[in-house]
Amino acid sequence: MAGKGGSRQDDGDTRTIDRNALGIGIATGAYALSFGAISVASGLSVVQTQTLSLFMFTGASQFAFVGVIGAGGGAVIAIVTAMLLGARNSLYALSLGPVLSPSRKTVPLTALLTIDESTAMALSYNKSKKASRRAFFATGISVYVFWNIGTAFGSLGASALSDPGVLGLDAAIPAGFLALLWPRLNGGSKSENRKMWALAIASAAVAMVLIPFLRPGLPVLFSALVAVAASILWGETSRPIVED
Repeated sequence: MAGKGGSRQDDGDTRTIDRNALGIGIATGAYALSFGAISVASGLSVVQTQTLSLFMFTGASQFAFVGVIGAGGGAVIAIVTAMLLGARNSLYALSLGPVLSPSRKTVPLTALLTIDESTAMALSYNKSKKASRRAFFATGISVYVFWNIGTAFGSLGASALSDPGVLGLDAAIPAGFLALLWPRLNGGSKSENRKMWALAIASAAVAMVLIPFLRPGLPVLFSALVAVAASILWGETSRPIVED
């Protein structure tokens, strides 16, 4: 009887995980519509925009990349800025590695799916490795599929216009960053929230001070360096995951 009860519990957890993963994917896909449109308005082609979502696949880095390009910054600055903002994913990988234990063949896929949403879901189901792994992959795959669908619709819609700039999408780039930033400013304990607010204010101040003196894109790069330095200083901690 205990075995059957445990099986029913596992089935319930699986359905809950899959349902939550689907909801996250759909919500993220809706947000990707704006990225696709912004990217085309910033001067990238539909193919280039879709390539970013297929292979870069991290919202903050993608918005940073097209933001720098749209502001007139060089490709090198855009790439470095995007890489710095995506560096946190490698820290996620360190905490999730013992849980996911990917084989050599699955490392590329696992790395691609290591994003904010999949990490958060994996840690929220941290009472067993099985549930944590399912939460990670279900969420990662769901977000990946819907993010790319949203990107395609957004970029194709913007490319159909003779002048995508008339939509005022340049204002959507900072709005997109605020949407990504807000949950991080208010999603933790009081001490963590204070740290995040201090980091956000410091990074913004550095960017504002440097804007009159540097080429477009460089102020964002230096503000990203502030975040990287703070991350190294504070360290990355996560709740321990209990093995089955």
